[in-house]
Amino acid sequence: MNTTTYLCGHKIDNPIIPASGTFGFGQEYREMYDLNILGAISIKGTTREARFGNLTPRIAECKAGMLNAVGLQNPGVEAVVGHELPELAKIYRKPIIANVCGFSLEEYVEVARRMCETDNVGWIELNVSCPNVKHGGMSFGTDAGCAAEVTSAVKAVCSKPVIVKLSPNVTDIVAIAQACQEAGADGLCLINTLLGMRLDLQKRRPILANITGGFSGDAVFPVALRMVYQVAKVCRIPIVGCGGISTARDVVEMMMAGASAVEVGTANLINPYACRDIIEDLPNVMQRLRIDNLTDIIGAAL
Repeated sequence: MNTTTYLCGHKIDNPIIPASGTFGFGQEYREMYDLNILGAISIKGTTREARFGNLTPRIAECKAGMLNAVGLQNPGVEAVVGHELPELAKIYRKPIIANVCGFSLEEYVEVARRMCETDNVGWIELNVSCPNVKHGGMSFGTDAGCAAEVTSAVKAVCSKPVIVKLSPNVTDIVAIAQACQEAGADGLCLINTLLGMRLDLQKRRPILANITGGFSGDAVFPVALRMVYQVAKVCRIPIVGCGGISTARDVVEMMMAGASAVEVGTANLINPYACRDIIEDLPNVMQRLRIDNLTDIIGAAL
Protein backbone atom coordinates (compact mmCIF):
# COMPACT_ATOMS: atom_id res chain seq x y z
CA MET A 1 0.00 0.00 0.00
CA ASN A 2 1.43 3.37 -1.06
CA THR A 3 0.66 6.02 1.58
CA THR A 4 2.72 8.83 0.05
CA THR A 5 1.02 12.06 -0.94
CA TYR A 6 1.98 15.57 -2.02
CA LEU A 7 1.49 18.87 -0.23
CA CYS A 8 2.10 22.00 -2.31
CA GLY A 9 4.68 20.18 -4.40
CA HIS A 10 6.46 18.48 -1.50
CA LYS A 11 6.29 14.69 -1.35
CA ILE A 12 5.48 13.37 2.14
CA ASP A 13 5.57 9.76 3.33
CA ASN A 14 1.97 9.77 4.53
CA PRO A 15 -0.79 12.36 4.99
CA ILE A 16 -0.70 12.39 8.82
CA ILE A 17 0.31 15.73 10.38
CA PRO A 18 -0.14 16.63 14.08
CA ALA A 19 -2.14 19.86 14.18
CA SER A 20 -0.69 23.08 15.56
CA GLY A 21 -1.31 23.55 19.25
CA THR A 22 -1.70 19.84 19.98
CA PHE A 23 1.91 18.72 19.53
CA GLY A 24 3.92 21.61 20.98
CA PHE A 25 7.33 21.72 19.34
CA GLY A 26 7.59 17.92 19.26
CA GLN A 27 9.71 17.47 22.37
CA GLU A 28 6.84 16.16 24.53
CA TYR A 29 6.29 13.25 22.14
CA ARG A 30 9.90 12.28 21.38
CA GLU A 31 10.00 9.58 24.09
CA MET A 32 6.78 7.96 22.87
CA TYR A 33 7.67 7.09 19.28
CA ASP A 34 9.98 8.05 16.41
CA LEU A 35 8.58 11.34 15.13
CA ASN A 36 10.04 10.64 11.70
CA ILE A 37 7.13 8.31 10.92
CA LEU A 38 4.93 11.44 10.61
CA GLY A 39 4.19 13.02 7.25
CA ALA A 40 5.02 16.43 8.73
CA ILE A 41 4.57 18.37 11.98
CA SER A 42 2.67 21.65 12.38
CA ILE A 43 4.32 23.41 15.29
CA LYS A 44 2.66 25.55 17.95
CA GLY A 45 1.25 28.84 16.69
CA THR A 46 3.89 31.55 16.90
CA THR A 47 3.56 35.32 17.32
CA ARG A 48 6.17 38.09 17.18
CA GLU A 49 6.39 38.52 20.95
CA ALA A 50 6.17 35.88 23.67
CA ARG A 51 2.64 35.31 24.93
CA PHE A 52 1.43 33.84 28.21
CA GLY A 53 -1.99 33.26 26.72
CA ASN A 54 -5.39 33.64 28.35
CA LEU A 55 -6.21 33.40 32.03
CA THR A 56 -7.17 30.04 33.50
CA PRO A 57 -9.34 28.02 33.42
CA ARG A 58 -8.84 27.69 29.67
CA ILE A 59 -9.83 24.07 29.02
CA ALA A 60 -13.34 22.63 29.36
CA GLU A 61 -14.64 19.14 28.61
CA CYS A 62 -17.54 18.53 26.23
CA LYS A 63 -19.41 15.56 24.84
CA ALA A 64 -17.30 14.10 22.00
CA GLY A 65 -14.79 16.92 22.19
CA MET A 66 -13.29 19.75 24.20
CA LEU A 67 -13.13 23.54 24.45
CA ASN A 68 -9.85 25.41 24.59
CA ALA A 69 -9.11 29.08 25.10
CA VAL A 70 -5.34 28.83 25.51
CA GLY A 71 -4.83 32.06 23.59
CA LEU A 72 -1.70 31.32 21.53
CA GLN A 73 0.72 30.82 24.41
CA ASN A 74 4.20 30.68 22.83
CA PRO A 75 7.77 31.93 23.43
CA GLY A 76 7.84 34.34 20.47
CA VAL A 77 9.33 33.96 17.00
CA GLU A 78 12.97 34.64 17.93
CA ALA A 79 12.91 31.92 20.60
CA VAL A 80 11.23 29.54 18.15
CA VAL A 81 13.71 30.03 15.31
CA GLY A 82 16.68 30.31 17.65
CA HIS A 83 15.94 27.40 19.98
CA GLU A 84 12.80 25.35 19.36
CA LEU A 85 13.34 24.61 15.67
CA PRO A 86 17.06 23.73 16.01
CA GLU A 87 16.16 21.38 18.88
CA LEU A 88 13.39 19.79 16.83
CA ALA A 89 15.82 19.32 13.92
CA LYS A 90 17.96 17.10 16.16
CA ILE A 91 15.17 14.52 16.41
CA TYR A 92 13.05 15.17 13.30
CA ARG A 93 14.74 15.05 9.90
CA LYS A 94 11.84 16.27 7.73
CA PRO A 95 10.57 19.80 6.97
CA ILE A 96 8.02 21.20 9.40
CA ILE A 97 4.97 23.42 9.00
CA ALA A 98 5.36 26.76 10.81
CA ASN A 99 2.04 28.07 12.12
CA VAL A 100 2.19 31.87 11.93
CA CYS A 101 -0.13 34.09 13.95
CA GLY A 102 -0.49 37.84 14.31
CA PHE A 103 -2.44 40.81 15.61
CA SER A 104 -1.68 43.07 12.65
CA LEU A 105 -0.74 42.71 8.99
CA GLU A 106 2.79 43.78 9.81
CA GLU A 107 3.16 41.12 12.52
CA TYR A 108 2.03 38.34 10.19
CA VAL A 109 4.56 39.48 7.60
CA GLU A 110 7.44 39.73 10.08
CA VAL A 111 6.82 36.34 11.69
CA ALA A 112 6.36 34.62 8.32
CA ARG A 113 9.56 36.18 6.98
CA ARG A 114 11.58 34.94 9.96
CA MET A 115 10.11 31.46 9.67
CA CYS A 116 10.84 31.33 5.94
CA GLU A 117 14.51 32.02 6.66
CA THR A 118 14.73 28.86 8.79
CA ASP A 119 16.14 25.75 7.08
CA ASN A 120 13.80 23.12 8.50
CA VAL A 121 10.61 25.07 7.72
CA GLY A 122 9.00 23.60 4.60
CA TRP A 123 5.61 25.37 4.67
CA ILE A 124 4.03 28.41 6.30
CA GLU A 125 0.60 27.82 7.84
CA LEU A 126 -1.03 31.22 7.99
CA ASN A 127 -3.37 31.09 10.96
CA VAL A 128 -6.16 33.59 10.28
CA SER A 129 -8.66 31.55 12.26
CA CYS A 130 -7.81 31.37 15.98
CA PRO A 131 -11.03 32.18 17.89
CA ASN A 132 -9.39 32.66 21.30
CA VAL A 133 -7.59 35.99 20.95
CA LYS A 134 -8.96 39.52 20.64
CA HIS A 135 -8.06 41.80 17.72
CA GLY A 136 -6.20 39.10 15.83
CA GLY A 137 -6.46 35.58 14.49
CA MET A 138 -10.06 34.97 13.51
CA SER A 139 -10.75 38.65 12.79
CA PHE A 140 -8.52 38.31 9.72
CA GLY A 141 -10.17 35.10 8.56
CA THR A 142 -13.85 36.00 8.74
CA ASP A 143 -13.67 38.65 6.01
CA ALA A 144 -12.64 37.67 2.48
CA GLY A 145 -10.90 40.98 1.84
CA CYS A 146 -8.82 40.82 5.03
CA ALA A 147 -7.91 37.17 4.42
CA ALA A 148 -6.78 38.00 0.90
CA GLU A 149 -4.78 41.02 2.06
CA VAL A 150 -2.79 39.09 4.67
CA THR A 151 -2.25 36.20 2.25
CA SER A 152 -0.88 38.53 -0.42
CA ALA A 153 1.37 40.36 2.03
CA VAL A 154 2.89 37.15 3.39
CA LYS A 155 3.39 35.69 -0.09
CA ALA A 156 5.36 38.82 -1.02
CA VAL A 157 8.05 38.06 1.58
CA CYS A 158 7.98 34.25 1.62
CA SER A 159 9.35 31.92 -1.06
CA LYS A 160 8.05 28.79 0.67
CA PRO A 161 4.49 27.46 0.19
CA VAL A 162 1.87 29.36 2.18
CA ILE A 163 -1.12 27.38 3.45
CA VAL A 164 -3.94 29.52 4.86
CA LYS A 165 -5.81 28.00 7.82
CA LEU A 166 -9.46 28.98 7.62
CA SER A 167 -12.14 29.50 10.25
CA PRO A 168 -15.47 27.62 10.20
CA ASN A 169 -17.08 30.51 12.08
CA VAL A 170 -18.24 32.20 8.88
CA THR A 171 -21.32 32.27 6.68
CA ASP A 172 -19.54 31.25 3.46
CA ILE A 173 -16.15 29.54 3.80
CA VAL A 174 -15.99 29.00 0.03
CA ALA A 175 -15.87 32.73 -0.69
CA ILE A 176 -12.99 33.20 1.77
CA ALA A 177 -11.14 30.17 0.36
CA GLN A 178 -11.48 31.57 -3.16
CA ALA A 179 -10.22 34.98 -2.03
CA CYS A 180 -7.12 33.39 -0.48
CA GLN A 181 -6.49 31.35 -3.64
CA GLU A 182 -6.77 34.45 -5.82
CA ALA A 183 -4.37 36.28 -3.46
CA GLY A 184 -1.70 33.64 -4.11
CA ALA A 185 -2.18 31.00 -1.40
CA ASP A 186 -0.44 27.73 -2.26
CA GLY A 187 -2.82 25.66 -0.13
CA LEU A 188 -5.65 25.80 2.40
CA CYS A 189 -6.15 24.15 5.78
CA LEU A 190 -9.67 23.71 7.11
CA ILE A 191 -11.08 23.83 9.58
CA ASN A 192 -9.94 25.48 12.79
CA THR A 193 -12.13 25.21 15.89
CA LEU A 194 -15.80 26.14 16.16
CA LEU A 195 -16.74 28.80 18.69
CA GLY A 196 -18.45 27.39 21.80
CA MET A 197 -18.88 27.69 25.56
CA ARG A 198 -19.81 25.74 28.72
CA LEU A 199 -21.36 26.85 32.00
CA ASP A 200 -20.47 25.91 35.57
CA LEU A 201 -23.88 25.03 37.01
CA GLN A 202 -22.83 25.59 40.62
CA LYS A 203 -21.22 28.99 39.99
CA ARG A 204 -23.79 29.89 37.33
CA ARG A 205 -21.20 31.39 35.03
CA PRO A 206 -18.97 30.33 32.12
CA ILE A 207 -16.30 27.72 32.89
CA LEU A 208 -13.68 29.38 30.72
CA ALA A 209 -12.13 32.64 31.92
CA ASN A 210 -12.29 33.76 28.29
CA ILE A 211 -16.04 32.89 28.33
CA THR A 212 -15.88 31.27 24.87
CA GLY A 213 -13.37 28.85 23.40
CA GLY A 214 -12.62 26.73 20.36
CA PHE A 215 -14.65 23.51 20.15
CA SER A 216 -12.77 20.54 18.67
CA GLY A 217 -12.83 16.75 18.69
CA ASP A 218 -14.80 13.93 17.07
CA ALA A 219 -18.06 15.90 17.06
CA VAL A 220 -16.78 18.47 14.54
CA PHE A 221 -15.71 15.93 11.89
CA PRO A 222 -18.92 16.11 9.80
CA VAL A 223 -18.68 19.91 9.72
CA ALA A 224 -15.02 19.81 8.68
CA LEU A 225 -15.74 17.18 6.04
CA ARG A 226 -18.58 19.24 4.57
CA MET A 227 -16.42 22.35 4.35
CA VAL A 228 -13.48 20.51 2.77
CA TYR A 229 -15.89 19.06 0.19
CA GLN A 230 -17.41 22.47 -0.59
CA VAL A 231 -14.03 24.18 -0.98
CA ALA A 232 -12.49 21.33 -2.99
CA LYS A 233 -15.29 21.65 -5.55
CA VAL A 234 -14.25 25.20 -6.46
CA CYS A 235 -10.57 25.63 -5.50
CA ARG A 236 -7.60 24.24 -7.44
CA ILE A 237 -4.96 24.39 -4.68
CA PRO A 238 -4.25 21.54 -2.20
CA ILE A 239 -6.33 21.24 0.96
CA VAL A 240 -5.27 19.97 4.38
CA GLY A 241 -8.32 18.52 6.13
CA CYS A 242 -8.53 19.15 9.87
CA GLY A 243 -11.24 18.67 12.46
CA GLY A 244 -12.24 15.59 14.44
CA ILE A 245 -9.88 13.14 12.73
CA SER A 246 -9.03 10.25 15.04
CA THR A 247 -8.95 7.08 12.88
CA ALA A 248 -7.48 5.87 9.59
CA ARG A 249 -11.00 5.65 8.17
CA ASP A 250 -11.45 9.37 8.95
CA VAL A 251 -8.29 10.05 6.94
CA VAL A 252 -9.61 8.17 3.91
CA GLU A 253 -12.99 9.88 4.15
CA MET A 254 -11.38 13.32 4.37
CA MET A 255 -9.17 12.61 1.36
CA MET A 256 -12.14 11.38 -0.68
CA ALA A 257 -13.78 14.73 0.11
CA GLY A 258 -10.82 16.52 -1.46
CA ALA A 259 -7.98 16.75 1.08
CA SER A 260 -4.40 15.97 0.02
CA ALA A 261 -3.28 15.56 3.65
CA VAL A 262 -4.83 15.80 7.12
CA GLU A 263 -4.04 17.26 10.51
CA VAL A 264 -4.80 15.34 13.69
CA GLY A 265 -5.53 17.61 16.64
CA THR A 266 -7.58 16.80 19.73
CA ALA A 267 -6.95 13.06 19.32
CA ASN A 268 -3.32 13.71 20.33
CA LEU A 269 -4.48 15.18 23.64
CA ILE A 270 -6.66 12.15 24.35
CA ASN A 271 -4.15 9.55 23.17
CA PRO A 272 -0.54 10.69 22.66
CA TYR A 273 -0.03 7.73 20.31
CA ALA A 274 -2.94 8.75 18.07
CA CYS A 275 -0.88 9.76 15.03
CA ARG A 276 1.31 6.67 15.30
CA ASP A 277 -1.74 4.41 15.57
CA ILE A 278 -3.41 6.02 12.54
CA ILE A 279 -0.25 5.66 10.45
CA GLU A 280 0.07 1.98 11.40
CA ASP A 281 -3.58 1.23 10.62
CA LEU A 282 -3.79 3.20 7.38
CA PRO A 283 -2.38 0.42 5.11
CA ASN A 284 -4.88 -2.05 6.64
CA VAL A 285 -7.81 0.25 5.88
CA MET A 286 -6.48 0.85 2.37
CA GLN A 287 -6.24 -2.90 1.77
CA ARG A 288 -9.82 -3.49 2.95
CA LEU A 289 -11.07 -0.71 0.67
CA ARG A 290 -8.87 -1.87 -2.24
CA ILE A 291 -6.88 1.35 -2.37
CA ASP A 292 -3.36 0.87 -3.73
CA ASN A 293 -2.30 4.54 -3.81
CA LEU A 294 -3.71 7.18 -1.50
CA THR A 295 -3.34 9.88 -4.14
CA ASP A 296 -5.87 7.98 -6.30
CA ILE A 297 -8.71 8.78 -3.87
CA ILE A 298 -8.14 12.54 -3.44
CA GLY A 299 -11.45 14.14 -4.35
CA ALA A 300 -13.02 10.81 -5.32
CA ALA A 301 -16.38 11.90 -3.87
CA LEU A 302 -16.52 15.16 -5.80
